[in-house]
Amino acid sequence: MDQIKHKFAEQVLPKANQIKDFIKQNSDHVLGSYTVDSVFSGMKGMIGLITETSLLDADEGIRFRGYSIPELREKLPRLEGTEEPLPEGLFFLMLFGEIPTYDEMYEVGSNWTKRAIVPKHVFNVIDAFPVGTHPMTQFSAAIMAMQTESEFAAAYRNGVSKKDYWEYVFEDCMNLIARLPRVAAYIYRRNYKNDVHIEPKPKLDWAANFAHMLGYGDNEAFKELMRLYMVIHADHEGGNVSAHTCHLVGSALSDPYLAFSAAMNGLAGPLHGLANQEVIRWVLDLQTELGGGKPSKQQIEDYINKTIGEGKVVPGYGHAVLRKTDPRFTAQMEFAKKHMPDDELVNIVWDVYDIAPRVLGGIKKIKNPWPNVDAHSGALLVKYGMVEYDFYTVLFGVSRALGVLASLIWDRTLGLPIERPKSVTSEWLYNQIEKKKASA
Repeated sequence: MDQIKHKFAEQVLPKANQIKDFIKQNSDHVLGSYTVDSVFSGMKGMIGLITETSLLDADEGIRFRGYSIPELREKLPRLEGTEEPLPEGLFFLMLFGEIPTYDEMYEVGSNWTKRAIVPKHVFNVIDAFPVGTHPMTQFSAAIMAMQTESEFAAAYRNGVSKKDYWEYVFEDCMNLIARLPRVAAYIYRRNYKNDVHIEPKPKLDWAANFAHMLGYGDNEAFKELMRLYMVIHADHEGGNVSAHTCHLVGSALSDPYLAFSAAMNGLAGPLHGLANQEVIRWVLDLQTELGGGKPSKQQIEDYINKTIGEGKVVPGYGHAVLRKTDPRFTAQMEFAKKHMPDDELVNIVWDVYDIAPRVLGGIKKIKNPWPNVDAHSGALLVKYGMVEYDFYTVLFGVSRALGVLASLIWDRTLGLPIERPKSVTSEWLYNQIEKKKASA
């Protein structure tokens, strides 16, 4: 058993019994009162999941095991001569709940390097798609193609004990995370760079090697951006579509490849991960319609009002939970102020940030007029030459693997059951209300 896996078994397995005892003693505790509106509004705010890796606070933003984004950037280990933390360290934190030492972070990266060989048939599956097929379609299919390697599926077929499920899920998740950058880079180079591929450099850290395989290996700032991007997009508690989907499909004991592919199909939706490409398109349309160059703040305000007047949303603004500026937006803004303070597109993004919350805040039905993570990321990528907007959600997906797969390991360690919420018909609800009125 490798060091990371051994440490996980030693520290976390006892928690499964602790959770069972807690459920026995507190199963009747009422967490909240749910209304008809709660049922019809996508279950927003209804507590119904356990996700150990992160927690989203409406006012503070995301916290990974209790640490805010600024704290992570300060406390997680980094390579000498670099300023952004490594995703390897964040993954360790999500697994164990503690900030890793440099050596522990390095052990995670070394572990992934050993597992990073992608089977040839996976590339054959990608190559079977017409060039120009949306990258998320190719990405999801490639993940499914890797399912042939599932150690959990093989172990389950051979009758593995339930208490050992977590071990094989752990192996699958580690293998999958290790291979995703290679797969994603292959799709990028096939779609946009004439099918000319770049071999990995195993001595690089996970995010820097990804940047290298994409074709940005000579740009140290882009490597730093990838480290930051992979950290801040990794997790957003368990109720968002991609995280919940991975948990839901995994709860049926589908292996991690099947569960994560399903999660990526959810991430590809316009109301979830696809939003990042919609933001940059909106900003560029704004710039083009206003004659190019940097528009005035009044022009930007008029364009925002025009967008709203057409019955459209301003992409990148608003969030189902957050009620303030997304700290992930702020982290990217700080990165931009250091690396590209005079970039025209970035400055337009900042001007939109100055104006949009005031305009949107004046609309009664909008609860959160503040920017989320998607409002900034595209401008950073364009600065470094990545203008293939359809690919942005794949970057998001590679990062999101860290959180949802760490959570999946926890799900099987704790022995969480298949998820099966109760649904009712609208007629049943009508009858309940009528009964209540009659008895009153």
